[in-house]
Parts: sequence; C-alpha cells; structure tokens
Amino acid sequence: MKKGLLAAALGCALISTASQADTIAGVYVGAQTWQTDTSGGFADSNNTTDFNFDDENNTSVYIAFEHPVPFLPNVKVNHTTLENSGSTVLNTNFTFDGELYTANTRINGDVEIDSTDFILYYELFDNDLVSFDLGINGKYIDGSLFVIDPASDTQGQVEFSGVVPMAYSKVQLGLPFTGLSAYFEGSYLSFDDHELSDYQAAVQYSFIESLAVDMTLQVGYRNVTVDIEDLDDVYADMEFDGVFAGLELHF
Repeated sequence: MKKGLLAAALGCALISTASQADTIAGVYVGAQTWQTDTSGGFADSNNTTDFNFDDENNTSVYIAFEHPVPFLPNVKVNHTTLENSGSTVLNTNFTFDGELYTANTRINGDVEIDSTDFILYYELFDNDLVSFDLGINGKYIDGSLFVIDPASDTQGQVEFSGVVPMAYSKVQLGLPFTGLSAYFEGSYLSFDDHELSDYQAAVQYSFIESLAVDMTLQVGYRNVTVDIEDLDDVYADMEFDGVFAGLELHF
C-alpha cells in the first residue's frame, strides 16, 4: 500500500514538473524575413488612391521575457518594418500634402512604416502539448507616406504616428519528442472608423535543445491590415501579407 502511494506521489510530481517546465524564467529572441505583398492605398483625405505596389522583403525582430512570478505579466517587444513603393495612373484629380495631381497623371507612392508592439501577456495554459497566451498590445506606429509626379517633380510627404491599444493572443500546439509545433499569434482592434490587425501562423522545428540554448526554425504566413481614418490627417486602407522564415533562440 505504501509502495503504491509512493509511486502515485512520484508520478504526480513528475507530471507537475513537466507541466511547469516552460514557466521557468527565460528569454526568447527572434528574427524573421518577410516576403511582403502590399495592396491598397492612402491619401490625406477620405478619397484614397490605390497603388500598384512591388513585392518587397521586410524584417521583424522580437524579444520576450517569461517568468514564474504570479500576477506579473510576461513582456514581449516586436519591431517590424513595412516599406514598399508603387505607382498608379490617376483616374481623377488627387491632392496630397497641398499639391494637386491631375487625372491621367502617373504618380509614384512610397510607404515607410515602423511598427513596434509592446505586449503584456499571461500564460493561461502551458505544457508540451498546448499553450495559450492572452494579453494586451500597445502598438506604436510611426510612418511616412510619399507621393511624386516624376514628370513635373511635384512631390508631397505626410508623417503620422500614434499608439494603438490592441487585444493579443497566441495558441501553440506541439508534438512531444519530435521538435515540431505550430502556432497562431495575433493582435486586433476595431473602433470608430479604424481597424487594425496583425496575425501570423507558422510551423516550427526545434533543431537544438540544450541546457544553454534552444534554437527553432519558423516558416509561416503573416498578414497586417491598416485601415485608418484621419490619424494625423492620414487616411489609409492597406494590406501587407506573405510568407516568412525566422529563427528563434531561447535562453
């Protein structure tokens, strides 16, 4: 009887230890390269003009700190660059930064946006099979929009910035003893006439797992939508999406 109780207690202890393994303090550092397809357009009024954007490579880097302290949220900071350029032939007159561009004119447009996510989140559930994170994201957007008419050298520039509060969540599913896992991570907000979303889905393979560091390869798809109305006199309805590859280190 005592041996049975001892075996049961030992089994419970092992299960508890396994389920708590991921709650030990750790640092995650990652970088991703993203083949971005951009669609949509922008203006400094509600009459936005769409551009034919080229495909571009953009980057994202992040760092996260997780700990076992109760009630204190984990922290993640993610910085993403969104840069692209394109052109269009105007169907109607178009004004930008006080300049008039007449119909049938070919104009070029450039987009430069830096997006930094400041995320506070809790691990509501965490083991080798399933993990679920929930929190809030303060997304800081700092961007510039450029328009130029190459024929006349008429050009304009509008800058905008702001912090957008968003809901954040992440779900990860793993296959124990294989190093394989998949996750879905996203932030979303919709209020007034603004709508922003940023989500990614990926498969991962941990090819190095040691006491010093874990190294994981990522391949997935990311989508960012920016639909804003009158943010620092900027109107935009744009979508950035495409496949990415990344590397994550866990110390």
